[in-house]
Amino acid sequence: MSRTAPAALTADERLTALFDPRGIAVVGASRGPGKLGAALARSLAPFAATGRRLALVNPRDDTMYRTVTDAAQDGPIDLVTICVPAAACAPVLAEAAGAGAGAAVICGGGFAEAGGPGVGYQHDLARIVAETGIRLLGPNTSGFLAPHRSLTASFVPGAGTVPAGSVAIVAASGGVNHALAFMLTEAGHGISLAVGLGNAVDVSAPDVLDHLAGNPATRAVALHVESVHDGPRLVDSVRRLARSRPVVALVVGRYDIGAFAASHTGALATSWQTTRAALAQAGAVLVSDERELVDAVGALAVTRARPTIDPGVGLVTAQAGPGLLLLDDLKGRRTRIPDLTAATQDRLAQLLPPLTFQRNPVDTGRPSEVLSEVLTAVSDDPGVDVIAAYALHEPDAVDLVAAASTGRRPEVPLVLGLGGVGAAVDHDRRALLAAGVAVASSPRGVAAAVAALTSDAHARAATASGIGTTRPAGPVVHGVTGAHDEDQAKHLLDQLGIRTPRRRACTDRAAAHAALAELGAPVAVKVLDGAILHKSEAGGVHLDIHSAADLDRALDRLDAIGAHRYLVESMAPSGIDLIAGARRDPVFGPIVLVGLGGTTAEAVADVAIRLAPIDPAHAAAMPCDLAAREALFGWRGGPALDTSELGRILAALGDLLTANPALDEIEVNPIRLTTDGLVALDAVVITRDVDDAQPDL
Repeated sequence: MSRTAPAALTADERLTALFDPRGIAVVGASRGPGKLGAALARSLAPFAATGRRLALVNPRDDTMYRTVTDAAQDGPIDLVTICVPAAACAPVLAEAAGAGAGAAVICGGGFAEAGGPGVGYQHDLARIVAETGIRLLGPNTSGFLAPHRSLTASFVPGAGTVPAGSVAIVAASGGVNHALAFMLTEAGHGISLAVGLGNAVDVSAPDVLDHLAGNPATRAVALHVESVHDGPRLVDSVRRLARSRPVVALVVGRYDIGAFAASHTGALATSWQTTRAALAQAGAVLVSDERELVDAVGALAVTRARPTIDPGVGLVTAQAGPGLLLLDDLKGRRTRIPDLTAATQDRLAQLLPPLTFQRNPVDTGRPSEVLSEVLTAVSDDPGVDVIAAYALHEPDAVDLVAAASTGRRPEVPLVLGLGGVGAAVDHDRRALLAAGVAVASSPRGVAAAVAALTSDAHARAATASGIGTTRPAGPVVHGVTGAHDEDQAKHLLDQLGIRTPRRRACTDRAAAHAALAELGAPVAVKVLDGAILHKSEAGGVHLDIHSAADLDRALDRLDAIGAHRYLVESMAPSGIDLIAGARRDPVFGPIVLVGLGGTTAEAVADVAIRLAPIDPAHAAAMPCDLAAREALFGWRGGPALDTSELGRILAALGDLLTANPALDEIEVNPIRLTTDGLVALDAVVITRDVDDAQPDL
């Protein structure tokens, strides 16, 4: 592959120049041991020891090259690492591109994350990247690690000790990148590539994910997300990569950290819920913290479960107490733990003491020589797709490495929690990993790893079955523009086949009284004005109107708030109020959502989100994400949700949004779950000027 000039390189070749260079220049190299350039030069010494070029550049040191151009005259320089003050970085980057380098890394800070002049410095970098095509990692990053290449482009002490392996890290933060690399090393895993993106002026998470799709050394990817600049591109990259390698994602921003996030990378954190939903829909496994990320991606780098829509887990424990912790954690993650078949229980009864629990979980009482046979019996159960196990290190009672290695079935992954401390425990954990057994040090770690395996199995099965890829066949309305009052919004819902109450739009009191007579009591009376989005808060909604006198009193109150038109509507039966809608997320584009509704919807914020368009089958599964999901399925004699009906409604709303560029949002709140199904009690349509609208691609 030719790398003689920047114009000769494709975008992927430039990433190869970044992560697998023939030669590296360190600009700002120094003899002062505490200097950034000196630390980076020391880290890169093993790279030079492999016979590739390492050129040190410092115009104030006669023993080094004065410029990158001088260094490039003596041999190939594919990557330039820049360790100079922020104000001086842009000229160096431009020189690197002119000298033929395909990529650069800027390790120092002082750019957009610092505000002030730093914003301009970062703008200058972006301009040079656009003009020359050089790929830039950073600025404001601590670099990357490529242990298979003996390449440690990092100034962090100890980074060079991270071993080569099969886990890749793509982290928004250079610090998190290194923290995860060290945690994975402690857990017995090696790294194929670990990248800290920093301010991501050029090289972004999708770039690295796409590059990893062609990296045979990578078996699983840990993705750390703080902010998203191009949601659709990130989703596409995760989706492509997840077809061949599991992606485990940790999204920062569940709580209010926007100000600190802005000061970190110069970009605000995006919606936590929307980002997680989008990544999950793309096939990523979601985790809640960095410890779970290590346990999850470590397990998936060792083994994967067979694709299954609803995987079952068999739990085997050699100590009841840790087993209860593990069971409780798995249940909290909504993991299915089925009863073992009668044949499996009979088989276990021949192996275990009679007083032990054997239905699932399986309690062996203590680790013993029958553990291998117990694991085999549970693996053979037709309802078990993954085994979660825990045992303390008791080598006098049982050889856990031998038991796990011989007892497991290759098609049924085993995650073994091995409790204990010391060199012997560390040795056995690494031996288990080498034997293809995923390992954790605690019950919680086992639960996180098992949940990752089952989530990955479900996502792959859903992809294979076509769920989420087929467009709905329902009616799609085009040409939605302009302001909509509630009656017009509900007419739109009627066209989509979404049930609404009988109603009449009225321009005066006489028409309102005629509507009451026609519809029959009780009715609801509302102000009809597209400019009033929150009618209840404005005093614009009056319920349970039974008589003409009731109606007049309600109309008096509506007139008092300036009403000129009224909506008279049949009262809906009692039920559970939900919110359903579709809107344009500023980062990810069209999304649909469903959750608990009514006037408390924003305060409760119990919602499920998916990218649109979405097929009805996929949308029908969204209520499973809700914390209050049990209330929707006949709770205490209440109405039971028909998920297929809800799925059709959500799919229709998503299609409406994607088909109408001028439509920004349609919210149905509440949509009431009644014994007769779902009925839309209120709806809001928000549009923008047609000239400002762009169609969704």
